[in-house]
Amino acid sequence: MRFLERPGNAARVWEASRRRFVANVLGPHFEQVCREWALHHADPDLLGGLPTHVGHGVVNDPPTRTSHEVDVAVVGVADGTKPPLLAIGEAKWNDTMGIAHIDRLRHIRDVITRTARYDTSRTKLLCFSGTGFNDKARQAADTSPDVQLVDLPELYGMPHP
Repeated sequence: MRFLERPGNAARVWEASRRRFVANVLGPHFEQVCREWALHHADPDLLGGLPTHVGHGVVNDPPTRTSHEVDVAVVGVADGTKPPLLAIGEAKWNDTMGIAHIDRLRHIRDVITRTARYDTSRTKLLCFSGTGFNDKARQAADTSPDVQLVDLPELYGMPHP
């Protein structure tokens, strides 16, 4: 590791470290920003209600023997037997999001529905991206009221160009 100390190696060190920095620092930080936004700043109409808790976690999928990470899970006020799961979301700092991300969230929502722990009848699917969305994702959001795309201007309360 002595080469790190030699002058002129900063660019090489950064290139060797960039991917790990994005995955281990920027990605998790962006996920936390998205959770904070959902809890404190998101319009309740966008979420379909007032959030009481926002977290993240893993959803087990026994039939496929897999598990799925959920970056943002928004739970609302429980006025019946089961609390409403207002939204689940995926956050990608450095990826353009597409229909595969939305399909993945739909599948996770179906798995959660089968557990019968939450009311998922109105669960929104939130895609958070630091780089944007492709045309198929935009089309899905335009045609499906349960799909919401959240970009940086939305997260930071800036007007869209």
